[in-house]
Amino acid sequence: MRVAIAGAGAVGRSIAGELLENGHEILLIDKAPTAISVERVPQAEWLLADACEITSLDEAALQRCNVVIAATGDDKVNLVVSLLAKTEYGVPRVVARVNNPKNEWLFNESWGVDVAVSTPRLMSALVEEAVSVGDLVRLLRFSHGDANLVELTLPEESALAGTQVGDVEWPQDTSLVTIIRGTRVLAPTREDSLEAGDELLFVAAQAREEQLEDLLSVRKDDPAR
Repeated sequence: MRVAIAGAGAVGRSIAGELLENGHEILLIDKAPTAISVERVPQAEWLLADACEITSLDEAALQRCNVVIAATGDDKVNLVVSLLAKTEYGVPRVVARVNNPKNEWLFNESWGVDVAVSTPRLMSALVEEAVSVGDLVRLLRFSHGDANLVELTLPEESALAGTQVGDVEWPQDTSLVTIIRGTRVLAPTREDSLEAGDELLFVAAQAREEQLEDLLSVRKDDPAR
């Protein structure tokens, strides 16, 4: 997979290193000569250019990219890169870094963003995820379809503990994508049983999050069951 990363700072280089280890083809773009540190990520391609200019993106052959990541420290730049990548080059997947949480509402499909990653929001979500059981934690927002990646750790007293995945009437517009059980990562089938302490990852429409949380948090001794 070919991935272009706009922004060759610490964040961009870190992403590039991870993706290179997974066998992907990486192009790092930055307009600052001081950011071009080929020796730090020697396996990547490097381009000294302004990613907000069409001529630069033509040179980067953005139309050949499967993914573009706008990872600069400037939200305005990240929005422009995302919009150009999607509208001018038809890049299938555009991921954008949100630096200021106040700007998060802008990072949607209108600006060409498929996935918006807010570092402050992600850090707070990871803190919540580490200390909360039975509470839904939003980890990531997908622009298309107004869906989110959410997590919930199944409480010990949950009525769904011991229930097979296929027997649960999940809310509409939600999908259980992964069960993390201890050190194991499970791709759930209808026959898999849910266990107390399971970390459940869903892609869910935002409007269904409360319904999903209520379903997973129903207690075994709840008289309303």
